Amino acid sequence: MSASVSLSPASQPTARTSPVRRRWSVTDFHRMGETGFLDPEARLELIEGELFEMAPIGSFHAGTADILTSLLVYAVGKQAIVRVQSPVLLDDHSEPQPDLVLLRPRADYYLSAHPRAGDVLLLIEVSDSTAPFDRKTKAPLYARHGIPEVWLVVGPRRRHVEVYRDPQPERGVYQTRLQVREGGLAPVLLPAAEIRLNELFIG
Repeated sequence: MSASVSLSPASQPTARTSPVRRRWSVTDFHRMGETGFLDPEARLELIEGELFEMAPIGSFHAGTADILTSLLVYAVGKQAIVRVQSPVLLDDHSEPQPDLVLLRPRADYYLSAHPRAGDVLLLIEVSDSTAPFDRKTKAPLYARHGIPEVWLVVGPRRRHVEVYRDPQPERGVYQTRLQVREGGLAPVLLPAAEIRLNELFIG
């Protein structure tokens, strides 16, 4: 049974002239998933309090992620953990799901909690249809949280890797930006883990 509450004039809510945007927390996001409020089949990520539905994974995206995974697992050996399409907890309102990350080795493989920004050695987004969003929204977010290096793998037509290094968290930018189309490429923090772009962009 519910009780009615009478509000005095002084306690009446004020009229709103515009809708109020709700900023979700990571806790809210997880709770909605656990209670079935969100479609379990939906591919969602939380970016600065807003829920974004991730684009469907096309064949270029899926194949490129598979090639990268194979190349990086071989290249890094035991120097890093290669994680694919899994969350990284940045703060109370951001939990993106990048396509790949190289994580600092940890004995429990992050079973107890999702990795945080300080655990990331390299973060990779495969940017086929999502390149503008990755450049304008995700790269600045990663810079603000001090992710040391981000690669945007762009295709399928103009195939190249956009490399972002030297984050400046206070400005939300990367000081160094490169575009690599051929030759070798290695993470700054793992210089021995080089991959060849002709092995990445095949077919």
